[in-house]
Amino acid sequence: MKYNFITIEGNIGAGKTTLAHLLAKHYNARLILEGFADNPFLPKFYESPQQFAFPLELFFMAERYKQLKELIQQKDLFQNVTISDYLFTKCLLFAKVNLPEDEYHLYQRLFEIIHQQLVHPDILIYLHSPVARLQENIRKRNRMYEQKIPDAYLLSLQETYINYIKQHNIKTIFVDASKADFLGNPQHMQAITDALEKDYDNGQHFLSLP
Repeated sequence: MKYNFITIEGNIGAGKTTLAHLLAKHYNARLILEGFADNPFLPKFYESPQQFAFPLELFFMAERYKQLKELIQQKDLFQNVTISDYLFTKCLLFAKVNLPEDEYHLYQRLFEIIHQQLVHPDILIYLHSPVARLQENIRKRNRMYEQKIPDAYLLSLQETYINYIKQHNIKTIFVDASKADFLGNPQHMQAITDALEKDYDNGQHFLSLP
């Protein structure tokens, strides 16, 4: 395996966690999953975004930091590969969309202090889906607080992700996931594992699923 730390990212409902589970099983890898269900501010945020955005993002950053800090401290002799379904920089990207400017700058200062202490992934898999497909997936997984997410919010997140990846020249497998079915179509999963066998320069490398 060429990459010891693989991170999967994408918009809400893109299929990050499903793919992370499958890759972790395939590579017998350690799995790090976003603990979204533990965030007490998440349902409140969707009801009143302006009131709860800052505590929401602060809680997420603290939890993600705790998880990834443990990755540095714990060495597993039997699992050389780690798969994560989030990029720590996700903290900053969501904060940029959700927070007013003054709160964002404060949050950014905290983020920069923490970020430099963490291990960064060897490669990013970014799952890109149109908003209509994201909304379909959101409806299927049926988390009540997500059911009224506006299309405009998903579009704003998508643009923020793509701009970040482009600007920072991150080594990224950019996957067209508009018709992805990693659970039901073995060829889709095979396309991802085949892509991970290759060496890449920094920047975006586009992958269409069969």
